Amino acid sequence: MQSVTLIIDKRLELSVKYKKLLTSKSNSVTITKDLISAMKFIQDKEPDLIIISDSIDSDLSDYCKKLRALTYNMRPIIIATSKSAELQDRLNVLENGADDFISEPVNSEEFVMRIKAHLRREFESNFDSKKFLPGENYSMRALKRITGEDTQWAAMLVSIENFANYKETYTELASDKLVQTYCAIIRSALSENDYLGSISDNKFLILTDGIKAEKIANFLTFAFDSVASKFYSPQDNRRGFMLMRGDEFAGKRSNFVHTTIGVVTNEFVKYSDATQLMNALVRINRIADLPSKSNYLIERPEISAENSVDNAVNNRIFIIEEDEAMTLLLKTIFNLQGYEVTSMSDITETDTPPALIILDAGSAETLKGIEICKNIRNNPIFDKTKLIVTSVLHDKELILNAGADLYIPKPYEISNLIKWVEELT
Repeated sequence: MQSVTLIIDKRLELSVKYKKLLTSKSNSVTITKDLISAMKFIQDKEPDLIIISDSIDSDLSDYCKKLRALTYNMRPIIIATSKSAELQDRLNVLENGADDFISEPVNSEEFVMRIKAHLRREFESNFDSKKFLPGENYSMRALKRITGEDTQWAAMLVSIENFANYKETYTELASDKLVQTYCAIIRSALSENDYLGSISDNKFLILTDGIKAEKIANFLTFAFDSVASKFYSPQDNRRGFMLMRGDEFAGKRSNFVHTTIGVVTNEFVKYSDATQLMNALVRINRIADLPSKSNYLIERPEISAENSVDNAVNNRIFIIEEDEAMTLLLKTIFNLQGYEVTSMSDITETDTPPALIILDAGSAETLKGIEICKNIRNNPIFDKTKLIVTSVLHDKELILNAGADLYIPKPYEISNLIKWVEELT
């Protein structure tokens, strides 16, 4: 992404000279002649650096103070230029918010190098050292700058799903290597004019043109799935899922990491600000997410249309439990929690999948529930249903391999079961 520099200067000749000196592939320069037009530009583009000349119709130090107050939330670099070489003038300007003071006439080479040094420091202060990418603040600034552009662009929100579970299981060092590898893959798919930045530990922002977006998304989903298996232990690769560790997660399975990409363009909707655009990206990214497979989704007119997504909440719980007293207890508890609870013996009787199934694995001799668990997982109707299996047989690998999302050994604390039900639904 290009840096953006704003020059506030009433003088035509000198301001044009400064613009020519500073304009480059990495820096875009704009000239304004008064505070009103300058503030509009600052709000729209959030420049990285502002050069203020004493040619303005105001005291330079007072102008710097006002500008700093008006830009406190974005903190651009402010450089004052003045014909004065007096020490007190320098001190007043620096005390009132300027980051540097340059006396005129300027040496062209020194002027350019000073500006480059300030821009380099600004970029480095917003740099994520783990991913070697611009950080969240810089990425949000990049989004803000494209919202008003007429040229066709595409914004891509790229996320690594199940990342927190991977980090918990394989440590922070392994998760950092996973992220760095994916960043290298993403960079290989982008050109010099594309932007790649960080949004959070497991989310990235790509800005490119609308024509390339789908090709990039298609490549990234394929490439990520091709290398993801290398980041797991042989045991987890054989199981086909991560086995969570630690007291809190013991008995919980987690799908492998996968990448989800939501793509928004200005082809159908003209976004007015960065917040609106980011909300659209998050929405499309969530719709694109599949349980265990990398996927991407590009905004289309029907997706952005009103009422195109069913937001109904599934609060149904099925209980399959041989102990009638336990069944009654669970029904009573979860009804009080606001869930719609049904007890049943044969899961094939329903065509309305619940959000969650609590299944008893059966006695140690028969383990009837294990076969029911496998049948549930092999039935596409229950693709989005979470499955908790309780058992007197303390063999969590057997139960998780049968398809359970969570194994809870019997006897268990009801409060612990309630906690997991709330998390999984």
